[in-house]
Amino acid sequence: MTDLLTSIQAALGLSRMPIPFTGEGALPSAFAVTDLACASIAAAGQAVAELLQQQTGDLPGVEVDRRLASFWFATSLRPIGWEVPPLWDPVAGDYATKDGWIRLHTNAPHHRVAAESVLGACADRAAMAAKVAQWSGADLEQAVVEAKGCAAEMRSWEQWQKHPQGLAVNAEPLVHFSDGEESHQPWKGSVAQPLAGLKVLDLTRVLAGPTASRFLAGLGANVLRIDPPTWNEPGVVPEVTLGKRCARLDLHQAADRAVFESLLKDADILLHGYRADALEHLGFGVERRRQLAPGLIDVCLNAYGWSGPWQNRRGFDSLVQMSSGIAEAGQRWRQADKPTPLPVQALDHATGYLMAASVIRLLAERLRSGRGGSARLSLSRTAKLLIEQGPGTDEVLRPEEAKDQSLQMEHTPWGPARRLLAPLHIAGTPLQWALPATELGSHRPQWF
Repeated sequence: MTDLLTSIQAALGLSRMPIPFTGEGALPSAFAVTDLACASIAAAGQAVAELLQQQTGDLPGVEVDRRLASFWFATSLRPIGWEVPPLWDPVAGDYATKDGWIRLHTNAPHHRVAAESVLGACADRAAMAAKVAQWSGADLEQAVVEAKGCAAEMRSWEQWQKHPQGLAVNAEPLVHFSDGEESHQPWKGSVAQPLAGLKVLDLTRVLAGPTASRFLAGLGANVLRIDPPTWNEPGVVPEVTLGKRCARLDLHQAADRAVFESLLKDADILLHGYRADALEHLGFGVERRRQLAPGLIDVCLNAYGWSGPWQNRRGFDSLVQMSSGIAEAGQRWRQADKPTPLPVQALDHATGYLMAASVIRLLAERLRSGRGGSARLSLSRTAKLLIEQGPGTDEVLRPEEAKDQSLQMEHTPWGPARRLLAPLHIAGTPLQWALPATELGSHRPQWF
């Protein structure tokens, strides 16, 4: 745990401050998933504490509850009388190929269409399995990717270390910071809500980026999430929209592009999780963003890193686990007959907290120098951090074991629910969210 936290602190430019971890237990895994949860959450908390010290002269204490950290890396919501929709599309998952295994990610309708354009229409997993079995893993991965779908052949860590993309990721820092332009005026936060008055424009989806913006919202930031007109992710929306307003814009339409530009001009922070070249293709590359919003704090992530042949490849946590050796190591650790991923989507969650910590570090720099800045992260680089930390545990802590006294009521559009207490305690600065989770597109695209 100490080595993991120290590595993260160094990557973020934080001091080597010891942070206490309370509670017991860990998620069972071939890798130290609960340690990663605690360390990434702790680093985000420490970044807040050091920002407050810069503003007030006092360094508040920080501690993390191991048990709650594990639960939040799965789900923090406990619905009452309703259920969150399934996380996965019926045909998403791992399939045996002629020479190994592959994972198909088909949650988005267009990604399923892409997979079926290669394999043919598949009504269920049995039909998909029969077709996948006729392919080699490498050929099918390439075919699906070329069809603009999402797939990952299972590789070992040793194979990933020889792969051009694995080598590229190895050369990248955990967090890549860059200086920005002269910034806006300081904001009017407080110890209780240190990010109050800051506007966060959130273009991220699924888990990593939304985890970051949820954390920022819990510190008082005004978060506005923007999604395309038809995008939905019902299996995670109740989890990740806590504290946010959610609107829709079509950046291919002139009127909506104008609205987006107006929002960006007033934003303090932009979070995005598109492929490396996606915003460039939409006409909102780095230079255009700087033109519209000088001094912007611009923090982004992608799946496979920012250099190498796969830097523009579509990807998700589960695919990176397959590519980088995590699922293969899990299979050997569990002595299973199929790929064994992490018990939670830990790469997403950890990268999300590292994104949030990066935002706060850039805010601290903005206070010092009056300039904005940017940071880049990737799921693959977080995977490297976890893998190199070493083995995990076969303990049996399970997210569904949360006790009632760790829950608080939340009234959502889907029905009442209980939300777990936050795993992070910052003295004098409680994580608290003014808005319950909400549906995508439930607000207008404007700042409040």
